[in-house]
Amino acid sequence: MIINARGTSESMTAHGIPPGQLTDEDLRREMRHLHDTRHGTVLGGTAAALRTHTERMLELEHEFLRRFPDEGAPDARRTRSGSRHAAGQDDTTPGGR
Repeated sequence: MIINARGTSESMTAHGIPPGQLTDEDLRREMRHLHDTRHGTVLGGTAAALRTHTERMLELEHEFLRRFPDEGAPDARRTRSGSRHAAGQDDTTPGGR
């Protein structure tokens, strides 16, 4: 068990506190930390470290998108259709309108 920022104890998994038990603030902080350390883990970590990092990152990202679906929606300019629209081109992607 650990004591969180609210002064209450929380159970931990092998990879830390289960994402569903994190406060919104803690979830955002944990995601920032994992994204900040990703490059170093890929370049210098062991296979086990990379696997653990990836598992935790995916757990946190899944929880983040569950809580904040609007923040996970793609920016239209980052999609093929949105980019073409911004350039004044027709959308010729399959299923495009």
